[in-house]
Amino acid sequence: MNTAEIAELHKKYVMPTYAPELALLKGAGTKVWDADGNEYLDFLAGIAVLNVGHCHPAVVKAIQEQAAKLMHVSNLYYNEQQPKLAQALVERAGGGKCFFCNSGAEANEGLIKLARLRGSPKGRFEVITMKNSFHGRTLATLTATGQEKVQKGFAPLPEGFVYAEFNDLASCEAAINEKTAAILVEAVQGEGGVVPADPAFLQGLRKLCDEKDILLLCDEVQAGMGRTGHWFSFQKYGVQPDAFSLAKALGNGFPIGAIVAAPKVADIFQPGNHATTFGGTPLACAAALAVIETIEKEHLLENAQTTGALLLEKLQTIAEKYDWIEGTRGCGLMVGLVLKDSATPLQKLLQKKGLLTLATAGNILRMLPPLIVTAEEVEQAAALTAEACKEIDAM
Repeated sequence: MNTAEIAELHKKYVMPTYAPELALLKGAGTKVWDADGNEYLDFLAGIAVLNVGHCHPAVVKAIQEQAAKLMHVSNLYYNEQQPKLAQALVERAGGGKCFFCNSGAEANEGLIKLARLRGSPKGRFEVITMKNSFHGRTLATLTATGQEKVQKGFAPLPEGFVYAEFNDLASCEAAINEKTAAILVEAVQGEGGVVPADPAFLQGLRKLCDEKDILLLCDEVQAGMGRTGHWFSFQKYGVQPDAFSLAKALGNGFPIGAIVAAPKVADIFQPGNHATTFGGTPLACAAALAVIETIEKEHLLENAQTTGALLLEKLQTIAEKYDWIEGTRGCGLMVGLVLKDSATPLQKLLQKKGLLTLATAGNILRMLPPLIVTAEEVEQAAALTAEACKEIDAM
């Protein structure tokens, strides 16, 4: 089938929650090919999912071998892959225990439930989140998301969420009251425009939560699993949350989410408090273990730091040439080019030129390449971006 045929079939049978243009049929490493045979350099990586690249041999092998052995048994039984994955995550996170689920929204729902269950004896149920944050599309997580555009039309929204200003410690402190159970924050706001936290802000939140005996929860769904050059983005700040969520890159495309909870809250959930049918299947956990092993074996944390710095440098050079580009921001391979107007025209032009990116928060061109990206590929992406910016400037 070509792109037009796939699009027609999609339009007829799939709910229109997205508006795709390309039909991608094949991927390898940092590249993908569409149904018409066109090649693209993928600097979106499934929205920060494919951290070890498309169809990495180690992940493919792990999935194939586990699929032929045992795919699902439910959490009524042990499976050997789940505790192995939990151990691998906990050891990299600094201690605690894991709960496995299927998506970022589900992981964040779990964080909210964890905070409420802990706070329940004292009547604490409110969770403070940040304006311009993003935590998911379920009713609870879209309410936790500090963006009205994702909440529109879904009222009445669940109660129990209060919004504070990101990178404003005084705003967060003012939002705390006797009902507050937790503060939920992204160390780097992804959907909010690739905005890193100020070190003093995140470190201040940790101190504030300790003083008030409330939980500090981190959403690592987009920034986790090495994207910022650290296993988890909060590690860049020397801060340890009480619990954090993972998904996206954890399975490199195979759906899996997780909560990693520090020792002091690791046993709050007991049988009957929380559950999921598909969470932590042998197949999902085998894929995630292969991801962790690959990141370490191929030194991808280091590569994210070096190639990320190169990408920021190249984009900043471009930004300085045009008064309609404000600059750059980000960390590791989580990078944004900040425009003064909509980033969509630039995104679409880059797509035509063979580079996949994403416009977010209106004026941010977001780049999230796989962590296996090379310096040469960064140079290629920068050259295409420079070419596209020159064309837009001439319009």
